[in-house]
Amino acid sequence: MVMCIEVNGVACMAAGRQILAPMSARFEAGRFCAILGPNGAGKSTLLGVLSAQRQPHQGYVRMNGDLLGARPVTDLARMRAVMPQEAAVAFDYTVEDIVALGRFPHRRCPAEDEAGIVRHAMAATQVTHLAGRVHNTLSGGEKARAHLARVLAQVWEPLPDGQVRWLLLDEPTAALDLAHQHAVLQTVRDWACTQGVGVVAVLHDINLALRYADDAVVLEAGTAVHSGAVHEVLTPNLIGRVWGIGCHAAEGQVGGALQYVFTPH
Repeated sequence: MVMCIEVNGVACMAAGRQILAPMSARFEAGRFCAILGPNGAGKSTLLGVLSAQRQPHQGYVRMNGDLLGARPVTDLARMRAVMPQEAAVAFDYTVEDIVALGRFPHRRCPAEDEAGIVRHAMAATQVTHLAGRVHNTLSGGEKARAHLARVLAQVWEPLPDGQVRWLLLDEPTAALDLAHQHAVLQTVRDWACTQGVGVVAVLHDINLALRYADDAVVLEAGTAVHSGAVHEVLTPNLIGRVWGIGCHAAEGQVGGALQYVFTPH
């Protein structure tokens, strides 16, 4: 059984303009891959293609060996969970209601303790104390953690057929304070390391990617310019060329993870 996401010659257009040049890539189960690049590089477009929420104009994507379009929507929803940049909630749902929505794809074959999964997912993202709060009364960071709990609940248990589960996250740390940025990324890294879940996340912070990701794909103006092991991809030369900023390794590295100090040109 193939346990990866394979991108083969995928390209996307919008308003007659190419926003993602033909690219191929492979995302492995049990690993955390960060998608990085400047604003407008095509990061969210690529994640949308991986999640089957955006159709490419050419090429195709396979998830666990099967074409994305060949899978029934419910089967796909049990296999992969998507956290968008923004998730509008039109009704007065509480945090617990929102997290419970993650279990909707499993309604025909529920787990023995559905309520327990919701509780554990809220605990994993530190929103248990917000369970009764209405979504629209939350701060941006609280909303982000509630929606992360929802996607964790969606793929909480191993699938009966042994298929790999996937977390596809679009800027999951954007609205979070420093402590919660690290807590969230440590949580999803732990899922990759201990449960074999594949994690693909759009990130803006290079140092967070270096600390928590295994692999990286760097996009520039819709083109994949480099991919591979994160420490081999995110070099000072590439960072200077793609982001237009200088950097050097910080002294006294924490926990063995390479971290950069940035210096504008």
